[in-house]
Amino acid sequence: MTAITPPFIDELRSRLGDRNVLDAEEELIVYECDGYVVEKKSPDVVVFPTSATQVQQIVRLCVEHQIPFVPRGAGTSLAGGTLPMGGGVMICLTRMKQIVEINLRDRYAVVEPGLVNVHLTRQLQASGFHYAPDPSSQGACTIGGNVATNSGGPHTLKYGVTVNHVLGVEYVSPSGDLMQLGGPHAGGPGCDLTGLFVGNEGTFGIVTKVWVRLTRDPVAYRTLLGIFETVQQATEAISGIIGAGIIPAALEMMDQGIVGALEEAFHFGFPLDAGAVLLIEVDGLEVAVDQEAAHIVEICEQHGAREVRKANSDTERALLWKCRKQAFGAIGRLAPSYCTQDGVVPRTQLPQILEFIEATSQKYGLRIVNVFHAGDGNIHPILLFDERDSQQVRNVVAAGEEILSKCLELGGSVTGEHGIGVEKINFMCPPDDPTESSPVGSTQRYLFTRTDINVMDDIRRVFNPRGLCSPHKLLPTAGGCGMEHIERTGKRAAT
Repeated sequence: MTAITPPFIDELRSRLGDRNVLDAEEELIVYECDGYVVEKKSPDVVVFPTSATQVQQIVRLCVEHQIPFVPRGAGTSLAGGTLPMGGGVMICLTRMKQIVEINLRDRYAVVEPGLVNVHLTRQLQASGFHYAPDPSSQGACTIGGNVATNSGGPHTLKYGVTVNHVLGVEYVSPSGDLMQLGGPHAGGPGCDLTGLFVGNEGTFGIVTKVWVRLTRDPVAYRTLLGIFETVQQATEAISGIIGAGIIPAALEMMDQGIVGALEEAFHFGFPLDAGAVLLIEVDGLEVAVDQEAAHIVEICEQHGAREVRKANSDTERALLWKCRKQAFGAIGRLAPSYCTQDGVVPRTQLPQILEFIEATSQKYGLRIVNVFHAGDGNIHPILLFDERDSQQVRNVVAAGEEILSKCLELGGSVTGEHGIGVEKINFMCPPDDPTESSPVGSTQRYLFTRTDINVMDDIRRVFNPRGLCSPHKLLPTAGGCGMEHIERTGKRAAT
Protein backbone atom coordinates (compact mmCIF):
# COMPACT_ATOMS: atom_id res chain seq x y z
CA MET A 1 0.00 0.00 0.00
CA THR A 2 1.30 3.46 -0.88
CA ALA A 3 0.90 6.90 0.67
CA ILE A 4 -1.56 9.44 -0.68
CA THR A 5 0.12 12.27 -2.60
CA PRO A 6 -1.13 15.75 -3.64
CA PRO A 7 -1.44 14.63 -7.31
CA PHE A 8 -3.71 11.79 -6.20
CA ILE A 9 -5.98 14.20 -4.32
CA ASP A 10 -5.95 16.56 -7.31
CA GLU A 11 -7.13 13.67 -9.46
CA LEU A 12 -10.01 13.02 -7.04
CA ARG A 13 -10.98 16.69 -7.20
CA SER A 14 -10.95 16.70 -10.98
CA ARG A 15 -13.36 13.75 -11.06
CA LEU A 16 -15.66 14.67 -8.16
CA GLY A 17 -15.40 18.44 -7.80
CA ASP A 18 -13.89 20.42 -4.93
CA ARG A 19 -16.99 20.26 -2.70
CA ASN A 20 -16.93 16.47 -2.76
CA VAL A 21 -13.34 16.04 -1.50
CA LEU A 22 -12.07 16.82 2.02
CA ASP A 23 -8.40 16.63 2.99
CA ALA A 24 -7.86 19.45 5.52
CA GLU A 25 -6.89 18.17 8.98
CA GLU A 26 -9.67 20.11 10.72
CA GLU A 27 -12.21 18.54 8.35
CA LEU A 28 -10.90 14.99 8.60
CA ILE A 29 -11.11 14.92 12.40
CA VAL A 30 -14.90 14.71 12.06
CA TYR A 31 -14.40 11.25 10.54
CA GLU A 32 -11.82 9.89 12.99
CA CYS A 33 -14.32 7.51 14.62
CA ASP A 34 -17.85 6.21 14.31
CA GLY A 35 -20.19 5.35 17.20
CA TYR A 36 -17.38 3.32 18.78
CA VAL A 37 -15.47 6.24 20.30
CA VAL A 38 -12.84 4.17 22.12
CA GLU A 39 -10.63 3.99 19.02
CA LYS A 40 -9.87 6.73 16.55
CA LYS A 41 -8.09 6.93 13.21
CA SER A 42 -8.51 9.73 10.67
CA PRO A 43 -8.62 8.97 6.94
CA ASP A 44 -6.19 10.75 4.62
CA VAL A 45 -9.04 12.03 2.48
CA VAL A 46 -12.84 11.82 2.50
CA VAL A 47 -14.83 11.77 -0.74
CA PHE A 48 -18.57 12.10 -1.39
CA PRO A 49 -19.65 10.36 -4.59
CA THR A 50 -23.14 11.04 -5.92
CA SER A 51 -23.42 8.10 -8.34
CA ALA A 52 -22.29 4.53 -8.88
CA THR A 53 -20.09 5.74 -11.71
CA GLN A 54 -18.22 8.06 -9.37
CA VAL A 55 -17.77 5.24 -6.85
CA GLN A 56 -16.22 3.18 -9.64
CA GLN A 57 -13.86 6.01 -10.54
CA ILE A 58 -12.72 6.36 -6.95
CA VAL A 59 -12.14 2.65 -6.45
CA ARG A 60 -10.26 2.23 -9.74
CA LEU A 61 -8.02 5.16 -8.84
CA CYS A 62 -7.30 3.61 -5.43
CA VAL A 63 -6.51 0.25 -7.02
CA GLU A 64 -4.20 1.90 -9.54
CA HIS A 65 -2.23 3.55 -6.74
CA GLN A 66 -2.57 0.67 -4.24
CA ILE A 67 -4.34 2.89 -1.69
CA PRO A 68 -6.78 1.37 0.83
CA PHE A 69 -10.37 2.60 0.99
CA VAL A 70 -13.32 2.16 3.32
CA PRO A 71 -17.04 2.90 2.77
CA ARG A 72 -19.00 4.88 5.36
CA GLY A 73 -22.64 5.78 5.76
CA ALA A 74 -23.89 7.86 8.69
CA GLY A 75 -21.09 6.68 10.99
CA THR A 76 -23.47 5.11 13.50
CA SER A 77 -21.51 1.83 13.61
CA LEU A 78 -20.89 0.81 17.21
CA ALA A 79 -18.00 -1.60 16.57
CA GLY A 80 -15.54 0.53 14.60
CA GLY A 81 -16.83 -0.84 11.31
CA THR A 82 -16.02 2.36 9.40
CA LEU A 83 -12.68 3.07 11.08
CA PRO A 84 -9.99 3.58 8.37
CA MET A 85 -7.37 1.40 10.07
CA GLY A 86 -5.18 1.41 6.97
CA GLY A 87 -5.63 5.14 6.41
CA GLY A 88 -6.33 5.98 2.78
CA VAL A 89 -9.66 7.08 1.28
CA MET A 90 -12.98 7.13 3.09
CA ILE A 91 -15.87 6.88 0.62
CA CYS A 92 -18.83 8.58 2.31
CA LEU A 93 -22.13 7.58 0.68
CA THR A 94 -24.47 10.05 2.39
CA ARG A 95 -25.07 12.05 -0.79
CA MET A 96 -26.40 8.95 -2.57
CA LYS A 97 -29.76 9.08 -0.78
CA GLN A 98 -32.49 8.74 -3.38
CA ILE A 99 -35.51 6.44 -3.33
CA VAL A 100 -35.21 5.16 -6.89
CA GLU A 101 -38.48 3.21 -7.06
CA ILE A 102 -41.38 2.06 -4.90
CA ASN A 103 -43.34 -0.85 -6.37
CA LEU A 104 -46.28 -1.69 -4.11
CA ARG A 105 -47.73 -4.19 -6.57
CA ASP A 106 -44.63 -6.38 -6.35
CA ARG A 107 -43.81 -5.27 -2.79
CA TYR A 108 -40.33 -3.89 -3.14
CA ALA A 109 -38.46 -0.60 -3.16
CA VAL A 110 -35.12 0.36 -4.69
CA VAL A 111 -33.00 2.81 -2.70
CA GLU A 112 -29.51 4.25 -2.70
CA PRO A 113 -27.18 3.33 0.18
CA GLY A 114 -27.13 6.76 1.83
CA LEU A 115 -30.89 6.85 2.37
CA VAL A 116 -31.66 7.25 6.08
CA ASN A 117 -33.74 4.28 7.22
CA VAL A 118 -36.62 6.31 8.64
CA HIS A 119 -36.99 8.31 5.42
CA LEU A 120 -38.22 5.19 3.63
CA THR A 121 -40.63 4.55 6.50
CA ARG A 122 -42.04 8.06 6.15
CA GLN A 123 -42.32 7.78 2.39
CA LEU A 124 -44.38 4.60 2.79
CA GLN A 125 -46.83 6.02 5.35
CA ALA A 126 -50.47 5.55 4.33
CA SER A 127 -49.41 3.15 1.56
CA GLY A 128 -50.39 0.06 3.54
CA PHE A 129 -46.78 -1.18 3.49
CA HIS A 130 -43.58 -0.59 5.45
CA TYR A 131 -39.92 -1.58 5.52
CA ALA A 132 -39.68 -3.78 8.59
CA PRO A 133 -36.04 -3.42 9.81
CA ASP A 134 -36.04 -0.51 12.28
CA PRO A 135 -32.74 -0.21 14.18
CA SER A 136 -32.75 1.97 17.28
CA SER A 137 -30.64 4.45 15.31
CA GLN A 138 -33.34 4.48 12.61
CA GLY A 139 -33.48 8.27 12.54
CA ALA A 140 -29.80 8.51 11.55
CA CYS A 141 -28.49 5.21 10.17
CA THR A 142 -28.49 4.49 6.45
CA ILE A 143 -29.83 1.45 4.63
CA GLY A 144 -26.40 0.82 3.11
CA GLY A 145 -24.94 0.66 6.61
CA ASN A 146 -27.76 -1.65 7.70
CA VAL A 147 -26.84 -3.97 4.82
CA ALA A 148 -23.17 -3.89 5.82
CA THR A 149 -23.82 -5.00 9.41
CA ASN A 150 -27.07 -6.96 8.92
CA SER A 151 -28.74 -4.64 11.44
CA GLY A 152 -31.52 -5.79 13.71
CA GLY A 153 -33.84 -3.65 15.80
CA PRO A 154 -36.82 -3.83 18.17
CA HIS A 155 -39.03 -5.70 15.68
CA THR A 156 -36.41 -8.34 14.84
CA LEU A 157 -38.10 -10.87 17.11
CA LYS A 158 -41.05 -11.32 14.75
CA TYR A 159 -39.89 -9.88 11.44
CA GLY A 160 -36.20 -10.81 11.25
CA VAL A 161 -33.04 -8.83 10.57
CA THR A 162 -31.95 -6.88 7.48
CA VAL A 163 -30.93 -9.95 5.46
CA ASN A 164 -34.53 -11.19 5.61
CA HIS A 165 -35.68 -8.04 3.79
CA VAL A 166 -32.96 -7.49 1.17
CA LEU A 167 -33.82 -8.90 -2.25
CA GLY A 168 -30.72 -7.72 -4.07
CA VAL A 169 -27.78 -5.32 -4.10
CA GLU A 170 -25.84 -3.42 -6.72
CA TYR A 171 -22.25 -2.79 -5.65
CA VAL A 172 -18.86 -1.67 -6.86
CA SER A 173 -16.39 -4.49 -6.39
CA PRO A 174 -12.95 -3.83 -4.82
CA SER A 175 -11.61 -4.01 -8.38
CA GLY A 176 -13.93 -1.22 -9.56
CA ASP A 177 -16.51 -3.29 -11.46
CA LEU A 178 -20.25 -2.61 -11.11
CA MET A 179 -21.93 -5.86 -10.03
CA GLN A 180 -25.44 -7.00 -9.09
CA LEU A 181 -26.57 -9.82 -6.83
CA GLY A 182 -30.25 -10.71 -6.71
CA GLY A 183 -32.86 -8.18 -7.74
CA PRO A 184 -36.53 -7.34 -7.33
CA HIS A 185 -37.69 -10.96 -7.22
CA ALA A 186 -36.45 -13.36 -4.54
CA GLY A 187 -35.83 -17.05 -4.98
CA GLY A 188 -33.71 -17.10 -8.13
CA PRO A 189 -31.60 -20.11 -9.09
CA GLY A 190 -28.17 -20.83 -7.67
CA CYS A 191 -26.49 -19.91 -4.41
CA ASP A 192 -27.90 -17.11 -2.25
CA LEU A 193 -25.06 -14.67 -2.87
CA THR A 194 -27.22 -11.75 -1.70
CA GLY A 195 -27.50 -13.40 1.69
CA LEU A 196 -23.74 -13.94 1.72
CA PHE A 197 -23.11 -10.29 0.86
CA VAL A 198 -25.34 -8.82 3.59
CA GLY A 199 -23.32 -8.48 6.78
CA ASN A 200 -19.89 -8.37 5.12
CA GLU A 201 -19.13 -5.10 6.98
CA GLY A 202 -17.89 -3.31 3.89
CA THR A 203 -15.18 -5.86 3.07
CA PHE A 204 -16.77 -7.25 -0.13
CA GLY A 205 -17.35 -3.96 -1.92
CA ILE A 206 -19.34 -0.73 -1.80
CA VAL A 207 -23.12 -0.86 -2.10
CA THR A 208 -24.62 1.58 -4.60
CA LYS A 209 -28.24 0.36 -4.75
CA VAL A 210 -30.46 -1.94 -2.66
CA TRP A 211 -33.69 -3.77 -3.50
CA VAL A 212 -35.66 -4.14 -0.25
CA ARG A 213 -38.77 -6.16 0.53
CA LEU A 214 -41.86 -4.25 1.64
CA THR A 215 -44.14 -5.79 4.27
CA ARG A 216 -47.88 -5.20 4.56
CA ASP A 217 -48.88 -3.13 7.60
CA PRO A 218 -50.58 -5.07 10.43
CA VAL A 219 -54.28 -4.41 10.88
CA ALA A 220 -53.90 -3.66 14.58
CA TYR A 221 -51.32 -3.06 17.32
CA ARG A 222 -51.38 -3.39 21.07
CA THR A 223 -48.48 -1.72 22.89
CA LEU A 224 -47.86 -2.39 26.57
CA LEU A 225 -45.46 -1.13 29.23
CA GLY A 226 -44.77 -3.58 32.04
CA ILE A 227 -43.28 -2.04 35.20
CA PHE A 228 -41.27 -4.32 37.50
CA GLU A 229 -39.58 -3.93 40.87
CA THR A 230 -36.50 -5.88 39.75
CA VAL A 231 -34.62 -6.87 36.60
CA GLN A 232 -34.99 -10.50 37.67
CA GLN A 233 -38.79 -10.27 37.57
CA ALA A 234 -38.69 -8.62 34.15
CA THR A 235 -36.43 -11.31 32.66
CA GLU A 236 -38.62 -14.06 34.11
CA ALA A 237 -41.64 -12.42 32.48
CA ILE A 238 -39.77 -12.40 29.15
CA SER A 239 -39.20 -16.16 29.37
CA GLY A 240 -42.84 -16.62 30.41
CA ILE A 241 -44.15 -14.73 27.37
CA ILE A 242 -42.03 -16.66 24.88
CA GLY A 243 -42.66 -19.93 26.73
CA ALA A 244 -46.39 -19.38 26.33
CA GLY A 245 -45.96 -19.50 22.55
CA ILE A 246 -46.48 -15.77 22.04
CA ILE A 247 -44.15 -14.08 19.56
CA PRO A 248 -44.50 -10.34 20.12
CA ALA A 249 -43.59 -7.94 17.34
CA ALA A 250 -41.22 -6.37 19.90
CA LEU A 251 -40.08 -7.14 23.43
CA GLU A 252 -37.65 -4.56 24.80
CA MET A 253 -36.22 -4.11 28.29
CA MET A 254 -34.85 -0.95 29.95
CA ASP A 255 -33.31 -0.88 33.41
CA GLN A 256 -33.55 1.81 36.07
CA GLY A 257 -30.62 3.84 34.77
CA ILE A 258 -32.13 4.14 31.29
CA VAL A 259 -35.59 4.84 32.69
CA GLY A 260 -34.21 7.74 34.73
CA ALA A 261 -32.47 9.29 31.73
CA LEU A 262 -35.57 8.91 29.56
CA GLU A 263 -37.84 10.42 32.18
CA GLU A 264 -35.58 13.43 32.52
CA ALA A 265 -35.54 13.84 28.73
CA PHE A 266 -39.18 13.18 27.82
CA HIS A 267 -41.28 13.37 31.04
CA PHE A 268 -43.38 10.39 30.04
CA GLY A 269 -44.28 9.47 33.62
CA PHE A 270 -41.99 6.47 34.10
CA PRO A 271 -41.70 5.46 37.77
CA LEU A 272 -38.12 6.28 38.78
CA ASP A 273 -38.08 3.62 41.50
CA ALA A 274 -38.86 0.75 39.07
CA GLY A 275 -36.05 -1.75 38.64
CA ALA A 276 -36.92 -2.38 34.99
CA VAL A 277 -39.63 -1.83 32.40
CA LEU A 278 -40.65 -3.97 29.43
CA LEU A 279 -41.95 -2.41 26.22
CA ILE A 280 -44.08 -5.08 24.56
CA GLU A 281 -45.93 -4.88 21.26
CA VAL A 282 -48.11 -7.42 19.50
CA ASP A 283 -49.59 -6.91 16.06
CA GLY A 284 -51.86 -8.74 13.63
CA LEU A 285 -55.63 -9.14 13.32
CA GLU A 286 -57.78 -7.16 15.75
CA VAL A 287 -59.27 -10.21 17.45
CA ALA A 288 -55.88 -11.89 17.85
CA VAL A 289 -53.99 -8.96 19.35
CA ASP A 290 -56.57 -8.39 22.08
CA GLN A 291 -56.25 -12.01 23.17
CA GLU A 292 -52.45 -11.95 23.08
CA ALA A 293 -52.26 -8.64 24.95
CA ALA A 294 -54.55 -9.96 27.71
CA HIS A 295 -52.39 -13.08 28.05
CA ILE A 296 -49.22 -10.99 28.26
CA VAL A 297 -50.74 -8.86 31.04
CA GLU A 298 -51.52 -12.05 32.98
CA ILE A 299 -47.97 -13.38 32.55
CA CYS A 300 -46.40 -10.07 33.62
CA GLU A 301 -48.60 -9.96 36.73
CA GLN A 302 -47.72 -13.58 37.54
CA HIS A 303 -44.05 -12.56 37.54
CA GLY A 304 -44.49 -9.61 39.87
CA ALA A 305 -45.30 -6.70 37.58
CA ARG A 306 -46.31 -3.69 39.63
CA GLU A 307 -48.36 -2.35 36.75
CA VAL A 308 -48.97 -2.98 33.04
CA ARG A 309 -49.93 0.13 31.10
CA LYS A 310 -51.59 0.09 27.70
CA ALA A 311 -51.12 2.68 24.96
CA ASN A 312 -54.68 3.81 24.29
CA SER A 313 -54.00 5.85 21.17
CA ASP A 314 -51.57 6.16 18.29
CA THR A 315 -50.11 9.20 20.04
CA GLU A 316 -49.35 7.23 23.22
CA ARG A 317 -47.86 4.39 21.19
CA ALA A 318 -45.67 6.81 19.24
CA LEU A 319 -44.42 8.39 22.48
CA LEU A 320 -43.50 5.01 23.94
CA TRP A 321 -41.52 4.15 20.84
CA LYS A 322 -39.93 7.58 20.81
CA CYS A 323 -38.64 6.90 24.30
CA ARG A 324 -37.19 3.54 23.25
CA LYS A 325 -35.68 4.74 19.98
CA GLN A 326 -34.08 7.78 21.62
CA ALA A 327 -32.77 5.96 24.67
CA PHE A 328 -29.19 6.22 23.46
CA GLY A 329 -29.53 9.97 22.94
CA ALA A 330 -30.77 10.35 26.50
CA ILE A 331 -27.58 8.64 27.75
CA GLY A 332 -25.73 11.88 27.01
CA ARG A 333 -27.27 13.21 30.22
CA LEU A 334 -25.46 10.57 32.27
CA ALA A 335 -21.81 10.75 31.15
CA PRO A 336 -19.49 12.53 28.69
CA SER A 337 -18.86 9.29 26.76
CA TYR A 338 -20.36 5.85 26.47
CA CYS A 339 -19.59 2.53 24.80
CA THR A 340 -22.49 0.33 23.74
CA GLN A 341 -21.76 -3.38 23.77
CA ASP A 342 -23.63 -5.92 21.67
CA GLY A 343 -23.82 -9.53 22.77
CA VAL A 344 -26.34 -12.36 22.61
CA VAL A 345 -27.31 -15.00 25.14
CA PRO A 346 -30.13 -17.54 25.22
CA ARG A 347 -33.21 -15.85 26.72
CA THR A 348 -33.08 -18.16 29.73
CA GLN A 349 -29.59 -16.83 30.50
CA LEU A 350 -30.63 -13.17 30.70
CA PRO A 351 -30.68 -13.11 34.53
CA GLN A 352 -27.17 -14.59 34.63
CA ILE A 353 -25.66 -12.15 32.13
CA LEU A 354 -27.30 -9.14 33.79
CA GLU A 355 -25.99 -10.27 37.17
CA PHE A 356 -22.51 -10.59 35.62
CA ILE A 357 -22.80 -7.12 34.09
CA GLU A 358 -23.59 -5.67 37.52
CA ALA A 359 -20.58 -7.48 39.04
CA THR A 360 -18.37 -6.19 36.22
CA SER A 361 -19.65 -2.68 36.86
CA GLN A 362 -18.54 -2.97 40.49
CA LYS A 363 -15.20 -4.56 39.58
CA TYR A 364 -14.12 -1.74 37.26
CA GLY A 365 -15.85 1.15 39.01
CA LEU A 366 -17.95 1.92 35.92
CA ARG A 367 -21.62 2.71 35.74
CA ILE A 368 -23.37 0.38 33.29
CA VAL A 369 -26.99 0.77 32.20
CA ASN A 370 -28.98 -1.61 30.03
CA VAL A 371 -31.47 -1.32 27.19
CA PHE A 372 -31.85 -4.27 24.86
CA HIS A 373 -33.86 -6.53 22.58
CA ALA A 374 -34.90 -8.89 25.34
CA GLY A 375 -37.10 -11.09 23.17
CA ASP A 376 -34.13 -12.56 21.30
CA GLY A 377 -31.50 -12.21 24.04
CA ASN A 378 -29.62 -9.41 22.25
CA ILE A 379 -28.13 -7.36 25.10
CA HIS A 380 -26.79 -3.81 24.87
CA PRO A 381 -25.01 -2.89 28.12
CA ILE A 382 -23.95 0.76 27.93
CA LEU A 383 -20.68 1.52 29.70
CA LEU A 384 -20.49 5.14 30.88
CA PHE A 385 -17.11 6.88 31.11
CA ASP A 386 -15.04 9.93 30.28
CA GLU A 387 -12.78 9.30 27.28
CA ARG A 388 -10.42 12.03 28.50
CA ASP A 389 -9.39 9.69 31.32
CA SER A 390 -7.05 7.01 29.88
CA GLN A 391 -7.60 4.66 32.84
CA GLN A 392 -11.37 4.78 32.33
CA VAL A 393 -10.85 3.97 28.65
CA ARG A 394 -8.75 0.91 29.57
CA ASN A 395 -11.38 -0.16 32.10
CA VAL A 396 -14.14 0.15 29.50
CA VAL A 397 -12.23 -2.04 27.03
CA ALA A 398 -11.49 -4.68 29.68
CA ALA A 399 -15.01 -4.66 31.11
CA GLY A 400 -16.60 -4.91 27.67
CA GLU A 401 -14.41 -7.88 26.76
CA GLU A 402 -15.26 -9.70 29.99
CA ILE A 403 -18.97 -9.22 29.33
CA LEU A 404 -18.65 -10.55 25.78
CA SER A 405 -16.57 -13.50 26.94
CA LYS A 406 -19.31 -14.31 29.44
CA CYS A 407 -21.86 -14.22 26.61
CA LEU A 408 -19.85 -16.94 24.86
CA GLU A 409 -19.61 -18.95 28.07
CA LEU A 410 -23.40 -18.84 28.39
CA GLY A 411 -23.85 -20.21 24.87
CA GLY A 412 -24.27 -16.92 23.01
CA SER A 413 -22.33 -14.69 20.63
CA VAL A 414 -20.35 -11.45 20.78
CA THR A 415 -22.62 -9.68 18.29
CA GLY A 416 -26.26 -9.67 17.40
CA GLU A 417 -26.40 -6.68 15.06
CA HIS A 418 -23.40 -4.34 15.47
CA GLY A 419 -20.91 -6.60 13.72
CA ILE A 420 -17.27 -7.32 14.55
CA GLY A 421 -15.58 -4.24 13.08
CA VAL A 422 -12.25 -3.66 14.79
CA GLU A 423 -13.66 -3.92 18.30
CA LYS A 424 -14.22 -7.69 18.54
CA ILE A 425 -11.62 -9.19 16.21
CA ASN A 426 -9.79 -10.85 19.10
CA PHE A 427 -12.90 -12.95 19.84
CA MET A 428 -12.99 -14.54 16.39
CA CYS A 429 -10.45 -17.35 16.87
CA PRO A 430 -7.42 -18.34 19.00
CA PRO A 431 -4.00 -16.81 18.19
CA ASP A 432 -1.39 -18.69 16.17
CA ASP A 433 0.83 -18.89 19.24
CA PRO A 434 -1.04 -20.66 22.07
CA THR A 435 1.33 -19.07 24.60
CA GLU A 436 0.33 -15.57 23.56
CA SER A 437 -1.61 -13.95 26.37
CA SER A 438 -5.28 -13.24 25.72
CA PRO A 439 -6.67 -9.74 26.30
CA VAL A 440 -8.97 -10.89 29.10
CA GLY A 441 -6.87 -13.65 30.64
CA SER A 442 -7.54 -17.37 30.85
CA THR A 443 -11.32 -16.94 30.55
CA GLN A 444 -11.03 -15.82 26.92
CA ARG A 445 -13.36 -17.70 24.59
CA TYR A 446 -13.64 -17.69 20.81
CA LEU A 447 -16.41 -17.83 18.24
CA PHE A 448 -14.64 -19.90 15.60
CA THR A 449 -11.84 -22.33 14.95
CA ARG A 450 -8.88 -21.56 12.69
CA THR A 451 -10.49 -23.72 9.97
CA ASP A 452 -13.66 -21.62 10.14
CA ILE A 453 -11.65 -18.41 9.81
CA ASN A 454 -9.60 -19.75 6.91
CA VAL A 455 -12.79 -20.60 5.00
CA MET A 456 -14.17 -17.10 5.65
CA ASP A 457 -10.87 -15.56 4.57
CA ASP A 458 -10.96 -17.59 1.33
CA ILE A 459 -14.46 -16.24 0.62
CA ARG A 460 -13.42 -12.68 1.34
CA ARG A 461 -10.44 -13.00 -1.00
CA VAL A 462 -12.82 -13.97 -3.82
CA PHE A 463 -14.53 -10.60 -3.45
CA ASN A 464 -11.53 -8.57 -2.23
CA PRO A 465 -8.34 -10.23 -3.55
CA ARG A 466 -6.02 -7.24 -3.06
CA GLY A 467 -7.21 -6.55 0.50
CA LEU A 468 -7.58 -2.82 -0.21
CA CYS A 469 -11.27 -2.62 0.71
CA SER A 470 -11.78 -2.08 4.47
CA PRO A 471 -8.50 -3.66 5.62
CA HIS A 472 -8.08 -4.86 9.24
CA LYS A 473 -11.82 -5.44 9.71
CA LEU A 474 -14.03 -8.36 10.66
CA LEU A 475 -11.49 -11.20 10.33
CA PRO A 476 -8.36 -11.51 12.49
CA THR A 477 -5.06 -11.23 10.70
CA ALA A 478 -1.66 -12.98 10.95
CA GLY A 479 -0.35 -13.78 14.39
CA GLY A 480 -3.99 -13.70 15.51
CA CYS A 481 -5.57 -15.56 12.63
CA GLY A 482 -4.90 -13.99 9.24
CA MET A 483 -2.77 -11.52 7.25
CA GLU A 484 -1.68 -9.00 9.89
CA HIS A 485 -1.57 -8.98 13.64
CA ILE A 486 -3.78 -6.74 15.78
CA GLU A 487 -1.90 -6.19 19.01
CA ARG A 488 -3.79 -5.40 22.16
CA THR A 489 -2.31 -3.02 24.72
CA GLY A 490 -5.37 -1.27 26.11
CA LYS A 491 -6.00 0.08 22.60
CA ARG A 492 -5.62 -1.72 19.30
CA ALA A 493 -3.04 -0.82 16.72
CA ALA A 494 -2.58 -2.44 13.32
CA THR A 495 1.05 -3.41 12.77
